[in-house]
Amino acid sequence: MIKVGLVTLNSSDDPLANLPVTLNYVNAAAEAGAEIVMTPEVTNCVSSSRAHQMEVLCHEADDPTLKALRDVARLRRIWVLIGSLGLKTDDPDGRFANRSFLIDPEGEIKASYDKIHMFDVDVSETERYRESDGYRPGEKAVVATTPMGKIGMTICYDLRFPHLHRTLAKAGAEIITQPAAFTAVTGEAHWHSLLRARAIETGCFVLAPAQTGHHKEKRDVNRRTYGHSLAVSPWGEVIFDGGVEPGWGLVEIDLDEVTKARKRIPALTHDRDFEVSHD
Repeated sequence: MIKVGLVTLNSSDDPLANLPVTLNYVNAAAEAGAEIVMTPEVTNCVSSSRAHQMEVLCHEADDPTLKALRDVARLRRIWVLIGSLGLKTDDPDGRFANRSFLIDPEGEIKASYDKIHMFDVDVSETERYRESDGYRPGEKAVVATTPMGKIGMTICYDLRFPHLHRTLAKAGAEIITQPAAFTAVTGEAHWHSLLRARAIETGCFVLAPAQTGHHKEKRDVNRRTYGHSLAVSPWGEVIFDGGVEPGWGLVEIDLDEVTKARKRIPALTHDRDFEVSHD
């Protein structure tokens, strides 16, 4: 059995104010016995202002949230999955990276993953997102080998692209991490269903720490996220739901369930080539 801590955050647009809250939850989960603790997407900063992000975000080598969570992993002797951090890059167009990190108990970066699919969506007439304006998409899928099993890394909007999850599972992933800052509107409609579907399709545990609530920004922006950090079994059962309040929770997973689910429904081995007919 693997004890997993899932953290639910209500991050603001101030990374230095968010950090002690994050550290408090991660430390509490570690004290409760978590072997790995996972935080949501954009753990360090939720902001819709590119100008503000330019002021407060750092490059990876200088990011205080990354440094502090690496220190916690080393001191607590735990794994930490930082759902993602907004980070400056050296890209000519000045766009940021939305990057997830897997930290080992030595405090070293075991793996990192840049979000591939950008959330460029008009949720409603008043709620519009253009993630690609500020963030550049990643180009590589990542599966990390750990003593707890093989972990496939994804971020938020990636959830809507099942071929990515299937590719991770066929590459050996037994656990898929799905940290998110899902909007309240789309979360209410799709969050539970999509996470359960990805788990069922892949026969993986899907672990999804989430942002929640109304996010404080210096400018008046009504940014709300859905919460409900979830853990879903390979058979599609919700085995943990963190609700809508910030905090943390603990869930135990057994990778034998991955083997059992895939034996019952071996869909990962049943692919067939086909053509599309345009009649």
